[in-house]
Amino acid sequence: MKIIAIGRNYAEHAKELNNPVPTVPVIFMKPDTALLKDNKPFYHPEFSQDVHHEIELVLKVCKEGKHISEKFAGNYFDEIGIGIDFTARDIQNKHKEKGLPWELAKSFDGSAPISTFIPKADFEDLYNIDFKLDINGETRQIGNTKDLIFSFERIIAFVSQYITLKKGDLIFTGTPEGVSKVNVGDHLEGYLRGNKLLDFDVK
Repeated sequence: MKIIAIGRNYAEHAKELNNPVPTVPVIFMKPDTALLKDNKPFYHPEFSQDVHHEIELVLKVCKEGKHISEKFAGNYFDEIGIGIDFTARDIQNKHKEKGLPWELAKSFDGSAPISTFIPKADFEDLYNIDFKLDINGETRQIGNTKDLIFSFERIIAFVSQYITLKKGDLIFTGTPEGVSKVNVGDHLEGYLRGNKLLDFDVK
């Protein structure tokens, strides 16, 4: 499986990092070794002094497809969860200054905690899904899919023009505003529609 992630897919998050709001999806990828399951602790890497949390909705791809039409793209995912795209912001900023890829800042081991998944059919409206992240009992990020710049269908259609999607692939769909540094000892709780699905510590 592969992890495909969408950057800058909420306008206010793009603005908080002084990035332009994109006109086409911004894509990056994480290896399968980035996955962190079952609410296991996240071990803060020694190579970064500024790891940021970015909570996101995650789509699970349910069948293979390429060159997918946007109007049929909804048939290619059947479950939704939440995840965190941990980002070594200090490393990312250095690479952006030099026009280099972000991979070291995004793809390190454990940088993609994910929750259990919920069937898509359980959601009445895919574009009114609330999610949030609390750290040490304080809400840090609140998101709703009505604020997505690029819809789930647009993302799938776009990505599939370049990369064949396969069953089991995960798509991180972007983070809302409110990203900030995590520290050793922090306790993170992620909620999807009010249900706590992420619950782990930073060590």
